[in-house]
Amino acid sequence: MPDQKNTQSDAYSLILEAIDIGVYRPGDRLVESELAERLGVSRTPVREALQRLETQSLLTRDGRSLIVASLDHNQLAELYIVRSELEGLAARLAARHASAEEIRVLRGMVQDDRQLLNDPQALSRANRRFHKQIHLASHNRFLVQQLDLVHRSMALLATTSLAAEGRGQATLAEHHTIVEAIAKGDGDLAYDTLREHISKAFETRLKLDAASASRYSL
Repeated sequence: MPDQKNTQSDAYSLILEAIDIGVYRPGDRLVESELAERLGVSRTPVREALQRLETQSLLTRDGRSLIVASLDHNQLAELYIVRSELEGLAARLAARHASAEEIRVLRGMVQDDRQLLNDPQALSRANRRFHKQIHLASHNRFLVQQLDLVHRSMALLATTSLAAEGRGQATLAEHHTIVEAIAKGDGDLAYDTLREHISKAFETRLKLDAASASRYSL
């Protein structure tokens, strides 16, 4: 008989992953019975997983239904401010604590990700892996936990800024600069370059959102 706690955790992880990869997008309705059938579990762990996601503000109420939450302009700005500071701190700590092996892994990621420039969705997933590797290289478990929460909220963004023309190439160049700052052990430079990287990503996203809003207003 499957462990109930593990089943609940699996349901939560699978629903979260489905939101993260865009199976469910902001505004989509999540139906308990349909999810239970899709995941091959009973409705109880699905119900508990949905309650947990609602508590974390990843889902919101629309009448009696639960839908995937969306971020308004102010929430988006707040998220990027927090992300910028925490990511910068992770880079600073990585410059102090990253092992030679971790730095080689980061360099390898930048090199390998060049093969994904024509696939924004795959590059977006690779981008998350790259940032996660920097988080781990900080060797600060509490910072990693906070960044996990931030990146969980990033799943509420319906599109990736890497879809913007030229952004993928620029992102990899910025990743290279960040890794080299970490490799030099220059915490201040690593902090500054990663915060600038997040700033450029935010600027790109604002431009994409503005362009999308103008299309809908026509």
